[in-house]
This record gives sequence, C-alpha cells and structure tokens, in this order.
Amino acid sequence: LPGVAISLRQSLLELGERRRYQTWIKRHRITDETRRSMSAQIADFQAEPKLSIIMPVYDVEEKWLRLCIESVIAQIYENWELCIADDYSPSPHVRTVLDEYALRDRRIKVDYRAENGHISAASNSALNLATGEFCILLDHDDELTEDALFRVAHEMNDHPDVQMIYSDEDVIDLEGRRSDPKFKPDLSRDLLYSLNMVTHLSAYKTELLRELGGFRIGMEGSQDYDLALRVVERTPDDQIRHIPRVLYHWRSLPTSVAGNTGAKPYAFEKAREAIASHFERVGTEAEVVEATDNLNRVRYRMPLLLPKVSVIIDGGSSADLARETDYSTFEIVNTNTSLALAARLNEAAGTSTGDILCFLDGSLRPLSPTWLTDMVSLAIQPGIGAVGAKLINADGSFDQTGIILGPDNVVRKAHHGFPRDHHGNFFRASLIGNYSAISWQCMVIRREVFEQLSGFDATNLSDHLFDADLCLRLWERGLRVVYTPYAELAWQRNATRPKPNKAETNYFKEKWRAQIEQDRFHNPNFVTNGEPFRLTI
Repeated sequence: LPGVAISLRQSLLELGERRRYQTWIKRHRITDETRRSMSAQIADFQAEPKLSIIMPVYDVEEKWLRLCIESVIAQIYENWELCIADDYSPSPHVRTVLDEYALRDRRIKVDYRAENGHISAASNSALNLATGEFCILLDHDDELTEDALFRVAHEMNDHPDVQMIYSDEDVIDLEGRRSDPKFKPDLSRDLLYSLNMVTHLSAYKTELLRELGGFRIGMEGSQDYDLALRVVERTPDDQIRHIPRVLYHWRSLPTSVAGNTGAKPYAFEKAREAIASHFERVGTEAEVVEATDNLNRVRYRMPLLLPKVSVIIDGGSSADLARETDYSTFEIVNTNTSLALAARLNEAAGTSTGDILCFLDGSLRPLSPTWLTDMVSLAIQPGIGAVGAKLINADGSFDQTGIILGPDNVVRKAHHGFPRDHHGNFFRASLIGNYSAISWQCMVIRREVFEQLSGFDATNLSDHLFDADLCLRLWERGLRVVYTPYAELAWQRNATRPKPNKAETNYFKEKWRAQIEQDRFHNPNFVTNGEPFRLTI
C-alpha cells in the first residue's frame, strides 16, 4: 500500500523533526559568552534606539504575568520601556503585580483603564504611552527570548529605513517546554493573505503605527493580523525585515489559540474580515473564504470576458484536456520536439494567440476541472508574474509545490515525497503562497510579461533551469511568483527533474549567486542541501 508507506514515512520525519528541534534548542542556548558578544556589539551600534513593548493586560494568571514581565526585564539590550495597559481587570492580583514592577523598574509604565474596552482599545492605550522609535507587541502570558530586543535593535542599525520587523517563534507549555517552531520565510505577501505569517514577534515603527491610527476597534481576535496587513499594503518589501531566529515563546493555554485552535472561533472570522478589508483598500476585487484548518483562501474575481489561454503542451497527449477543464476560452498548441526544450517552448509561445500562456508537460493530468481557472485568476493580477500548481506523483505523494534554491543542489522540489493531504511546512503545501521559482511543467503567465522578459533563456539554459531563471527575473521586476494548491495535477508516472549539465549549472550559479546562497522563501535554519524544510542541527 504505497499511500500507507508515504504516510508512515512522513510521520517518522515529523517525529524526527520534533526531536531535532530539542537538539536545536540546546545548541542555540544563550551562554555567558554570547551575552558578552552581544553587549560588545551593542557598544559598537551606530544608534541605540529606544524600543517600546506594547502589552495589553486583562485578568491574566499571576504566574504567567510575572514570567512575561520578567522576560522583558531580562533583556540583554537595555534601552527599552514596557508600556502596559490594564483593561480594567477584575482580579485584584493584576494591579498588585503591575504596581510592584512599576515601582521596581522606572522603564515600566502602566495605564489603568477606567473601563473594559477589549484588546484593540487596550493596545491603543499602551501605544499612547510609547516614546520609543519602534513598538514590539507582547501578549500578557507570553515570553520574549533574552536576545529579542538586541536582535531588533541590530536589525534597525543594519537597515535604518526599516518599517516593520518580524521573527520566528515557538510554543511554550505550562511546564516551560518548547515545541512547534515556526521557521518562517521572508515576506511572502500571498502567504500573508492565507495566514498570519507575522504573528510573533512583530515590531513596527512607532510613527507609522500612529499614522495608521493604531489598532482597529472591532477587529478583536485578529487585531494584530489586521495591523500587519495595513502596514504591508503601504510598505515596500525591502523595508520589511524578517529575523530568522526564534525570539518569542507563545504560551499554550486552554484559553489561547496556541493551545486550542477552537478557543477563539471569532478570531478566524475576523481574520477573513481583515484580509477582505485590505483588498477593498487597495482596490482589488476578491472574496476571502475559509480554507484548511480555519485558515484563508483569496478568490480573485474573474472578468466577464475571459482572457484567451494558450495551453502549450510539451510531449504526451492533449486529447482529453478539453474535458479536464471548465475554462471555456483556450487553444492547444503542441511543441516541436525536435528543438531543445526552452527553444521549443518559446517557439510555441510565439505562434500562439492567447493573452495568457499555460506551459504544461503532456504527462500531467488535472485532478479538478477548475485548475486552469484557479491559476488564471491569480496570473491576471497586476502584481503577480507566474503561477504554479500542486504536482502529484503517481503514488499519491507530492512531486512538488515549488522550487527551493540552494548552493549545493541548486534547485530542490518543495515538499517532495510528502503525502498528498499533508499541509507541509507552515501550511505552505495547503495554502496559496510564494516561492522563488516554480516549474515550467505547469506554469501560467501573462503573454505581455513573458514577452517583456524575452521568454525563457534558450541560449544559456537550453534544457534545464530556464524556468527558475525566468522566475528570478520576474522577482527582479517586482512581480511575485505564486503557488496555488487549488490547481492539482498528477503525473501518470512518478516524475523526475533531470539534472542540468555542468555548463548550465555554472551559468545559473554565477548569475543568481545571492539568491542561491539564501533562498528568501526557505528559512536559513533549514538545511541548504538535501530535503527542504529539514532543520539544521
């Protein structure tokens, strides 16, 4: 039973990754030596910005409140202020604890609200206390790592124009045990429309928060998600920085989403409302619907007059394609297989007449009639360059969801070998998101964009790597490369991606050295060769 074997293999991999994370934690413990190193770096900073920690409080247990505040006091970087707004907590211990800490450390400021206004209002009250250059959001029962503020200040020194910073995170239980790490990619706008990839730790320029009016009343439960979307829609990618380090421990309690996804069902609806509001503000017609595990899917509205699609099929048979799609306006163009691969795809594109090009390996078969509609709806968006699909092997495992770059293997298949119904790393196999590149074997792109780039590089990359090269050129032009799991296609046989020859590999490596050295959509805590998303220890 191949499906059982695949699931068993994946279960063993997940168990291994949980164990690897415990090893990773031990190897990344902060020691006296690293503390001294950080202190020396702080002394060499061009600037030591004041950082304001924004912490709304409401009726939290004393133990968690103390641990939270102590995690701030323990910071290696000392130029901070803790801005607390108590949202009219009924339990008397809350005020007792807050008064105690405010007397102990002058950097701790507390506003006692006269009425309960919920988390957005309380967060705004805390924001009103802030005098620092950046604000860092902290929930009243979570913990910062002791190097968290150092890392933020370091990033601010390295990138003075930064507007927004976020980090990796994990979960901490009632006994202080850490698990479930979120090793995130750099900013992936389409993944952000699918789930709150920012979450914790998140930091924002104080001036920007005030320009935006702070946290929106009525968005309680997803007020931080809503804030991130409002910031991202007006901030260039290069002013949004990701720190690939676990700087935040999210407390797993029965009353928190970290410990119980059903604890706050309203939060998921508010998340979809936040995303829908974002698209309204930027003038994009789209609806947001529920996806897997209460996460989100954006459906872009298709025009009444559908653009014509040229389905360029290389090899295999196209006889059944008309029955395998509900898209009504398309033509089929077969390639001249006597040419090298990139050249024959370019030639077929040149003879086709559609506004949209769909390159397709003839050995793939769609698993749903909506596959082409789903891909085209993304490809026609102005900020998107190319769209790829979920490719499934004949045995039911993933072939790929996208392409990961790396210095050793150059290109690797994301989620290769995972079971078809597995969510993958950070839900990325099950949600619309971004990769550095996607395979030509199922790629949808606007003709005008393809022609502006002069198509695939058939001169230097005649048979291999031309698809990754095209995608990287799209990113250079500010156009996103998007993966959608809602277009699934299966190989009639298990697929293999031929290895490029030495000349093509060397050319690609020289041209895209920086992108290969660190793929922006593959966290640097993962291995750079072998299986993607595997933690380095």
